[in-house]
Amino acid sequence: MKLLNFTIIKLTIFLVIGILLAHYLKLDFHVVLFVTIGLVILLGIYYFIIKSRINRSPFFGALAYLCMVGVGVTSYTIQNEKLRSHHYTHLKPSDSYNSIVFQIEERLKPDAYNDKYIAVIKSFNNEEAIGNLLINIKRDSIPKLFNVDDVLVTSSELKVIQKPLNPYQFDYSKYLELDQVYHQVYLNSANILQLSDSKSTIYGYADALRTQINRKLIEAGFKNDALSIMNALLLGQRQTIDKTVSSNYVNSGTIHILAVSGLHVGIILIILNFIFKPLLYLKYGHFIKPFILVCILWSFAVIAGLSPSVTRAVTMFSVITIAMHLKRRTNIYNTLVISAFLILLIKPTFLFAVGFQMSYLAVLGIVSVQPIIYKLWKPKYWIIDQPWQIFTVTLAAQAGVVPISLFYFHQFPGLFFISNLVVIPFLGLILGFGMLVIALALLNQLPDFLIVIYSFIIDSLNGFIAWVAQFESFLLRDIPFTLLQVITSYWIIITLVQTYKFRNFRWTVMSLMAIISLQGVTFYNKHQSQNHQFLIFNKSRYTMIGLKENQKLTVSHNLDSAKLKSDYAINNYKIGEAITIHNSDSLHSIYKYKSKTLLVIDSLAVYKGITFQPNYILLRNSPRLNLNRAIDSLKPQFIIADASNYKSYLKRWKETCRHKKIPFHQTNEKGAFIIK
Repeated sequence: MKLLNFTIIKLTIFLVIGILLAHYLKLDFHVVLFVTIGLVILLGIYYFIIKSRINRSPFFGALAYLCMVGVGVTSYTIQNEKLRSHHYTHLKPSDSYNSIVFQIEERLKPDAYNDKYIAVIKSFNNEEAIGNLLINIKRDSIPKLFNVDDVLVTSSELKVIQKPLNPYQFDYSKYLELDQVYHQVYLNSANILQLSDSKSTIYGYADALRTQINRKLIEAGFKNDALSIMNALLLGQRQTIDKTVSSNYVNSGTIHILAVSGLHVGIILIILNFIFKPLLYLKYGHFIKPFILVCILWSFAVIAGLSPSVTRAVTMFSVITIAMHLKRRTNIYNTLVISAFLILLIKPTFLFAVGFQMSYLAVLGIVSVQPIIYKLWKPKYWIIDQPWQIFTVTLAAQAGVVPISLFYFHQFPGLFFISNLVVIPFLGLILGFGMLVIALALLNQLPDFLIVIYSFIIDSLNGFIAWVAQFESFLLRDIPFTLLQVITSYWIIITLVQTYKFRNFRWTVMSLMAIISLQGVTFYNKHQSQNHQFLIFNKSRYTMIGLKENQKLTVSHNLDSAKLKSDYAINNYKIGEAITIHNSDSLHSIYKYKSKTLLVIDSLAVYKGITFQPNYILLRNSPRLNLNRAIDSLKPQFIIADASNYKSYLKRWKETCRHKKIPFHQTNEKGAFIIK
């Protein structure tokens, strides 16, 4: 069994390697496919030749792992819709507006101006086509929300999804590319025609059920925050959660409960196990019960939107349920690896989803670290033992996710252990009680006192979370953490766990090497940050000029103090470059950096009388000047225009620079201008 487990782990590792190769190297699909088929055939032939000596053949193992790498590459590449000839990017676009028929696939969280959807293209300029689009529909005075599976037609211009315009900014375009979304359209109610509202997919029926549940809950009397939390915890939909409530959950270290994952599915499975326990007394109860449980779990996963975390959790608990009722011994590591293998084989892009990564790491932390912490103290009394178990589970889960959480989010909630001691029991109550509430609401049999009690429970949870979140001094923000630090941190965690288990010299040496490696990476990162840069950030309607000197950043700007404090461009840059000292300054007319000179021309357009030739000219606040004359007079090497200028001016200046054959950098097109 141990050999089998180790083999599954290795096969999964090589599958992951194949997915990574396909993601980063963009290998030729046909070459990979034929090579993989050839390797599989060779593996089968070799297996029949040396069937009795298979355990003693290293070549067979190497061939099997190569096959799995090929399977990983093929699985990732075969789902790339761009390789198909009828993908909309291969069809001839119109000179202006394209006629597009599309079907709503997913409803996203709206912003202040637009409702957002992911849609599947049905036809493009009257040709059958495939592909996904990000749909932005302007909010009207009487908003109309579309449902999953609604078919719409429009005439619109395709727009590329904006790449990051400042250093270390979140790349939304790459995030959407994982769902094969490469373009977006901006629409309003006037240029959309609905062709159909009938349901044609399982996602459409799930969305209709969620809509029906919401309507019944609203009719019953649930409102605002209570309703949005019910949607998140019970239906897997977080689009309606208020920003303040969401921020409180983030700051208190409990945001994970708003994303349906292993914790939720585990609690639901415990409840279902209890409800369907009488089935075991039937003749074929050991087959009927797991079949019903697995069907219910996957129905819940579909209703919750089949997110990476819920898909992982339901797959894992399905394997556990089947093995448990077949009276087979289950190894949690084996179950985790099997679920990961199946999910990545079917949906390889889940590997790059933050939720998928964090959910697996949290479970691995719980199953490997929690028993060690719990053994340190075993309370005699149940009333003490239960909180202690919750605390150890929370601590172990944090050990699993802290490195990657710091890498993605750069913050650490210091009071996570207090908030989770209260939240986890609350979650069990909300899920168990919530299933009853939804069932009664659908049957129109929900009594008023249950509405009051359940709303009070959710409001109490939100109130506690808000109370914890107000202790901002315990929330450690803006922590620089690189990928190398993530890798060495997990190396430390793994080696320390193994050292505790085996307590031998080899693992002790490995753990010490891991700690030294983390120190080395920290020194390397500090050395890398010892450099100088001059930047002109992209900031709509404002000007921000930064001078980085090692770990010190001075920003010249025209923002007020509140806007400066909350500006993402500066905060992201400070984290990415490990800035420790940040100063502010007013804007100047001339900047000197190394041997280069930058002249700033603002709305006053004053530049006459300059006795030197600047290397760079920065145009800001839409100066009314004749750029031809300025170039002839000052003879700059480069013209820069930030996002504080009118678009009509930018267009004219760009054409002038093209005519003069001088480089022109427009920050709202090309991003921040950086001189190193």
